[in-house]
Amino acid sequence: MLPLFEEDPLETEPLISVVIPAFEEGRLLGVTLAAVAGVLQGISDRFEIVVVDDGSTDDTFAQIQSAHRVDPRIKGLRLSRRFGKEAALLAGLRHAQGQAVITLDADLQHPPEIMPDLYRAWCAGARIVHGIKVSGRSRNRLHGSLSRLFNTVFTRLSGFDLTMASDYKLLDRQVVRILVEQLPERSRFMRGLSGWVGFRQASVPFAVPARLPEQGHSRWGYGILTVYALQSIAAFSFLPLAIIPLLGVLLWMAALVLGGWGWLANQAISGVTFLGMIILFSSGSILLGLGIMSQYLANMYRELQHRPPFLIAETIGLTAVTPD
Repeated sequence: MLPLFEEDPLETEPLISVVIPAFEEGRLLGVTLAAVAGVLQGISDRFEIVVVDDGSTDDTFAQIQSAHRVDPRIKGLRLSRRFGKEAALLAGLRHAQGQAVITLDADLQHPPEIMPDLYRAWCAGARIVHGIKVSGRSRNRLHGSLSRLFNTVFTRLSGFDLTMASDYKLLDRQVVRILVEQLPERSRFMRGLSGWVGFRQASVPFAVPARLPEQGHSRWGYGILTVYALQSIAAFSFLPLAIIPLLGVLLWMAALVLGGWGWLANQAISGVTFLGMIILFSSGSILLGLGIMSQYLANMYRELQHRPPFLIAETIGLTAVTPD
């Protein structure tokens, strides 16, 4: 359960929470926290920054502890091991107490400078405010092309538009409660879920800054991104399952066309190469169908296990919340 938000009747400004998942970010975390706190000071004095250490092996949590001693509004929790960004986001949302909750990355690829714009859109009535990437100078062309391909495929299959979307967003307290308490699935895709819940939504564009040498490199390699993309699509759409019978129909049609062509031309369909191509195509289609079904079975297996999405090893400045 989420911690109850008790608003001080003497306070007129809402509490703003910022949730930052971090993995091996000890070198840059101090700079990130200073930048985020500096921008928040210009919005309101009532804020908290919740940093989730996703099982880092460096001094990430030590940096959180040090920052908390300087400013108690900076809080943190350390997961028992690396559970992944989605689990870290969920842990942060469960502990955040703000009426408006902003989620952003720890590597400054989500510029804190647009947080006032997110806040103004929320004050104007939007329950979810998306940070929309309008450029990607820090990423290479291949990464950008694959990202656009995933967004297009996900949008076509699920009906939720993720074009240029990111994990940089502001969520109203009501939306946070729904995401945490009413959506219990283990295979989570926060970008998709925040679009699925509905409510009035708005967007704020931002340019992705170039990644500086001291920021290191992105840990989202192509292998991890591929697995993440497949899990996300399987969690939001059943249409890939329709590919399997459709593929079977296409193969039958291809066989009929080839047989009819041979009969009309009075020629025998022969040739080891041609036969090999047919076998490879059929085998590949079968394996593709099995692969699609296996992804859905894997998601079902994770849900049936009912293991907690994360385990907390230590907190600082936070009330413990037991994961469901």
